Amino acid sequence: MVDASWSCAATALAVVAAVAAALRERRANIAVCEGGDASDAPSSSSSSSSSSKPQRVDDSGGFADLVGNTPLVYLRSLSLATGCTIFGKAEFLNPGGSTKDRVARGIVVDAERRGLLLRAQPERCVVVEGTSGSTGISLSLMARSRGYRCHIVMPDDMAVEKSALLRMFGAAVVEVKPAAIVHAGHYCNVAAQFAREDVAAVEKSTAAAAAAAGEPAGEPELRFYADQFENEANWREHYRTTGPEIWRAVTEDRGLKLDAFVMSAGTGGTIKGVSTYLKERDPSIKIFLADPPGSALANKVNHGVMYTPEQSERTVQRHRFDTVTEGVGLCRLTANFNGAPIDHAFTVDDQASVNMSRALLRDEGLFLGSSSAMNCVAAVEAARRLGPGHVIVTILCDGGQRHKSKFWSDAYLKSHGLSPPLR
Repeated sequence: MVDASWSCAATALAVVAAVAAALRERRANIAVCEGGDASDAPSSSSSSSSSSKPQRVDDSGGFADLVGNTPLVYLRSLSLATGCTIFGKAEFLNPGGSTKDRVARGIVVDAERRGLLLRAQPERCVVVEGTSGSTGISLSLMARSRGYRCHIVMPDDMAVEKSALLRMFGAAVVEVKPAAIVHAGHYCNVAAQFAREDVAAVEKSTAAAAAAAGEPAGEPELRFYADQFENEANWREHYRTTGPEIWRAVTEDRGLKLDAFVMSAGTGGTIKGVSTYLKERDPSIKIFLADPPGSALANKVNHGVMYTPEQSERTVQRHRFDTVTEGVGLCRLTANFNGAPIDHAFTVDDQASVNMSRALLRDEGLFLGSSSAMNCVAAVEAARRLGPGHVIVTILCDGGQRHKSKFWSDAYLKSHGLSPPLR
């Protein structure tokens, strides 16, 4: 009698082999297809005689198909407290768990359109990025779905859940000490340098090894630097998807007038893309920035000066630690933030974000990350500024699962002078 566990294992191996063969065939088909991108639908005609040209391959599915169209959640407790109607767009329901899934999809698809990543030769391609974690997680999944490798550089002081997920998803992870953006050791600069350098050396050594073995040299490796801060495919993806989704959900699905949108800035892509779209639809919509301690963006928006008190000579440190929120706030203007039509900015202190996160868990049953909580604090401030009766939307960027060791750790918060509220 055949052992059942052996039979199951053999069946699983056969399935994996069949999937791998199908992927190879799919990529071969992609190689002979004429121009177009992955979002092109297959031809409506199934007849091979209708055209001598090869038909485009429908290569959608998996991760990319699940990104976006996240629901708006009515935040009852915040709405009742302010007299406004406050919604949170549940971006934590994206397949990679954050709004950065949109960025990953947009940047990768744009790179494929420009020939910087090759769908037909994924084994040659490496997606490289410097990230505080969430964008890297999204890119690692998007890369995996395309057959690309992923190389991530991140600061070593981020929540350990993020680096653990990256490694679990197959990314190569390099952790570096926190540094100012002007320093060569800043994680973005290290990533950019990796994308540029060593390719020639790798090709030379590979060719030499192949020659010594009497084998032909393989194709050179292609390293693509995603560059989430300066790559404008970032904000354009939010203009293309997030903005229209919010507009439809509020004005068409619910028949309401949207009065304000509230969002923090990590790269600036979400707030620029969404605000640009919404202002085009209705210029009266107010756009509010939520900004953490140590970020200079609030002063830039409100006073035109890129400055934060933490930059003063008496208090500045080589590597500042200003906030327990991760991945938000900037002390420079990025291409993805510059030009965003923002009306006003709120600086949100860490204790308010901590308190809000616990209140949302207690009152709404929502377990959210630090930037989501900060956005909700700013949404309440926007409601108070506008007065009762207004409709406000903010973004619930990610869940609390990847923040357990820091933002959701009472011991960690206490070590930074914060008071975790009773649950």
